[in-house]
Amino acid sequence: MEVVLIGVAALLASGLTFFSGFGVGTILMPVFALFFPVPLAIAATAVVHFANNLFKFGLMAKQADWRVVARFGVPAAFAAMGGAVLLTLFDRLPVVANYSLGDSTFTVTTVKAVIGVLIMVFALLEFWPRFQALTFPPRWLPLGGALSGFFGGLSGNQGAFRSAFLLKAGLSKEAFVATGIVSAVIVDASRLLGYGIGFMTGQFTQFGELAAPVFVGTVCACMGSYAGMRLLQKVTFVAVRIVVAAGMLLIGLGLITGLL
Repeated sequence: MEVVLIGVAALLASGLTFFSGFGVGTILMPVFALFFPVPLAIAATAVVHFANNLFKFGLMAKQADWRVVARFGVPAAFAAMGGAVLLTLFDRLPVVANYSLGDSTFTVTTVKAVIGVLIMVFALLEFWPRFQALTFPPRWLPLGGALSGFFGGLSGNQGAFRSAFLLKAGLSKEAFVATGIVSAVIVDASRLLGYGIGFMTGQFTQFGELAAPVFVGTVCACMGSYAGMRLLQKVTFVAVRIVVAAGMLLIGLGLITGLL
């Protein structure tokens, strides 16, 4: 049963979030956590997320703006490692609040609250007409990459920040999606290294039981990405912008309330 549910969740999450460039891990990790301990769920989600990004890289890499990747993705990768390392320090900050809903307990941390507010600010700005007309000059791309990578390494939600900056890079919808995918592959590899191989190897003895769910989740996520790529030709950039902003609002709200 868990394999079927994980496969369906991966398929829908990957297809629905193809345009926004973020959200697969956010949706998929809680589904894994229904059936496996949270550390294993996080590890499994990381594998599916990275494998799916590699698949999307193969689909869309030709349409990426490699000048933007160089200016944005490389600084993001280095900053993501720094953010990931600092995560252990920031994690010691006091908890803001704890609350329960039914049998579940949720925790609001300082880091999640700050990141959530920042993401929601970016999202709300997307609905402001003057901000929609704004584009970032190329010289600002390294700063945008560094900020998105750093906060991504710190919070694990780098996709929302990346999309917020790339929306203003003057890219076409195809180049926006493709450039985001290439940057995500770079940052994912850097972020996983920053979190430390020790966590993965520490859980490796138990990881065998996740082989089938991870395989099914990866295959279904790739199928969803392929479907999303086909739909990309039929949507406008305005639709992509709305999907991104709505997704950012949901992610930000989830972080602030401790649901994510």
